[in-house]
Amino acid sequence: MRALLSGLLLALSPFAVTPALADWLHREESIMGTRIYVELWHDDRVRGEAAIDAVMENMHRIDELMSHYRPDSQISQINMHAAVEPVVVDTELYELIRTSIHFSEITEGAFDITYASVGYLYDYPRHIHPTDAQIQAALPGVNYRNLVLDPDRHSVRFAHEGMRIDLGGIGKGYACDQGVEILKRFGVANAMVMAGGDTRLLGDRRGRPWMVGIRHPDNKNRIVLSMPLADVGISTSGDYERYFDEGGVRYHHIIDPKTGRSPTGVRSVTIIGPTATDTEGWSKGVFIKGAEEGIRLIERYPQMDAVVVDKDGKVWYSKGLTPPSP
Repeated sequence: MRALLSGLLLALSPFAVTPALADWLHREESIMGTRIYVELWHDDRVRGEAAIDAVMENMHRIDELMSHYRPDSQISQINMHAAVEPVVVDTELYELIRTSIHFSEITEGAFDITYASVGYLYDYPRHIHPTDAQIQAALPGVNYRNLVLDPDRHSVRFAHEGMRIDLGGIGKGYACDQGVEILKRFGVANAMVMAGGDTRLLGDRRGRPWMVGIRHPDNKNRIVLSMPLADVGISTSGDYERYFDEGGVRYHHIIDPKTGRSPTGVRSVTIIGPTATDTEGWSKGVFIKGAEEGIRLIERYPQMDAVVVDKDGKVWYSKGLTPPSP
């Protein structure tokens, strides 16, 4: 199987010979501005393909709901109108915004969906970045505490002008988790759902773990670490995903909410935890915190683990992943 390199390299063993009606099925599509990949085992090939169809359809639905590139999406409606009046949204979107605030709180503001108040000024394909003056003018809009949520109406309001939100730092992980829930309803017990650098594993590979490799930040064909995993979420955030270099500076898509700029102390962060929503939110927060402080923070949460590659190539591990002494 061809490796999918988007923050994670999945090194999988060759398929075993199986009965005609029972097999590993897989498919990939481009949705949500990234590569979506689903692999699963099902005793009934037709039902397995239907399960993949359902996951892909849901990925499109989530994209239509949450993409800030779509002017008719509810996220776009929030960004256009919430500074003037509360915007009522679907329960699903409301709850994900509420979840994002939870991650802002536990990462001490390092994860913040209002980063988009500055983030929209960057255009990575066109190598455009804001000036210092533009950043300073936009930074007051970056503060998750200025998101005013009404639990009765499921509405969102901005308490500061110039605010924007972007769920790109948590939405793909959420979509992977939703995909796994759909697969369970189809009777699937062994599967992988990937959206870019975010992955949710359902069970194992029928008696064997999924082997997950963390790619080298400067070489997509090399891995820093390979781990056997099952039934977890995994997310990798790296400075090599969406970026451009100019004047010796790398401008990448992970923005520090405090500065409005890309942090330089870390090259990649991989988080392992119960769900892909958890791991995606934490990956951005730890990246912005930096290796030492980020590892120290995540070790307060025993269900989470982290691998950080810093700017010098040093690999940091949380306690649950620390390699044994030689």
